[in-house]
Amino acid sequence: MIDGLIEHRWARLLRMPKWLLPVGRIFYAVGLIGIGVQHFLFHDFIPVIVALWPAWMPGRPFWACVVGAALVCAGVAMLFDIKGRAVAVVAGVALVVLVIAAHIPRQLMGHPANLVSWADALTALTLAGGAWITAISIGDGALKLPGSLERILRAGRFFFAIMLIVFGIDHFLYTAFVATMVPAWIPGHRFWTYFAGVALIAGGVGMLVRFTARLASLMVGIMIFLWFLILHIPRAVADPHSGLGSEWTSVFEALAFSGIAFMLAAMAASNGSSISND
Repeated sequence: MIDGLIEHRWARLLRMPKWLLPVGRIFYAVGLIGIGVQHFLFHDFIPVIVALWPAWMPGRPFWACVVGAALVCAGVAMLFDIKGRAVAVVAGVALVVLVIAAHIPRQLMGHPANLVSWADALTALTLAGGAWITAISIGDGALKLPGSLERILRAGRFFFAIMLIVFGIDHFLYTAFVATMVPAWIPGHRFWTYFAGVALIAGGVGMLVRFTARLASLMVGIMIFLWFLILHIPRAVADPHSGLGSEWTSVFEALAFSGIAFMLAAMAASNGSSISND
């Protein structure tokens, strides 16, 4: 009884505002649209989406634009709920297929033991999970999947948590490199590198625990959104073109990740649509 009372008071303390879910969905959709637009600007595949394209296969610019158009259309459909749930489910499946067909083979052919080199694969997997989380957030009125398939959508939370934990570990394994990403005007680069690493690992683990999932998701969303503002946007403005606009890709990724976290926080706060009661 005491445990139940404590949990009830904790739930009231962490009650999420109603706007958190739609804001999270907007952030994710806009992030997806932004990455899609980059395909048109560079007439090439943004590596986080398509990591491997055989040199002998013709029409690379054309197919890059096709992929970009698909991302933009998917983002718009989720943003305005134009068959948003169905589109989100299919987008998640497509991104998972790209991870299996392109990202994993590229990593196995390159440096599979280098954890940093898996960043694009984990990011793509998290974007796939974000699409499925968006589908859950929209509800099943437009597309009701069989029970077993519906449960698969919940894997999106695990995709996100795994990415956070791995990225957090990277902060300790590759401290010197990660420290260079801390803005020059912020003192104590190494301290903030370790702090962010701990925060990422704690956030990822916290998302996997029912009692802490709500708070962990909210804190991760706020943290990544702050990085979006003070870290990623200034870096993208300073260097908008290198690596097929990789800094702008990071901007859109950070916005999408914060959106995913906010959706998870909002859904964990709702008994009717909790994604954490697996």
